[in-house]
Amino acid sequence: MEKELSEMSLRELWERFPIFLVAHKDCWALYYNEIETLLKSRLYECPVERISHIGSTAISQIWAKDIVDVLVEVSGDSDLEDTAKAIEKSGLIRMATEAGRISFNRGYTKNGFTDKVFHVHLRYAGDNDELYFRDYLNEHPQIAGEYETMKLQLWKQFAHNRDAYTNAKTKFVRKWTAEAKKVYAGRY
Repeated sequence: MEKELSEMSLRELWERFPIFLVAHKDCWALYYNEIETLLKSRLYECPVERISHIGSTAISQIWAKDIVDVLVEVSGDSDLEDTAKAIEKSGLIRMATEAGRISFNRGYTKNGFTDKVFHVHLRYAGDNDELYFRDYLNEHPQIAGEYETMKLQLWKQFAHNRDAYTNAKTKFVRKWTAEAKKVYAGRY
């Protein structure tokens, strides 16, 4: 009998769901709008301050994993767990919980990915460096191109190790996020 996803080790999940990149798709903006509408309808009683499209699918014209990332920010004085429960009732699966951060996904099955795959990141308002990075790359196509080139090189090397893939991008992301926070000080 085949294991449920919740019973699989991280290694088994990485094998089942390897990193793969695809050329930019215009439908990602539509998918984001779809999940944003769902979240707003389900989280109307929660202290949501902002819902945002983040990650590479929110950056114009670069290759990305075919997964739409969403950031949900709630007020700092709220109970993150209450909002997390409402997200779970919306059909998303909790993947990780750490201090001040909870992540969910939708679109993973025992048979692989569905047509639309989402990662939803729940955090307190202000824990949103991804917004600065997204904006900076959208406004600086040369830097976005460098990021895309790096991602394409790392893809094959770390196809079955998401942590190593993410870690290999960290220095670049931190550098340009810091620059963006100077340029866009106070934007978020």
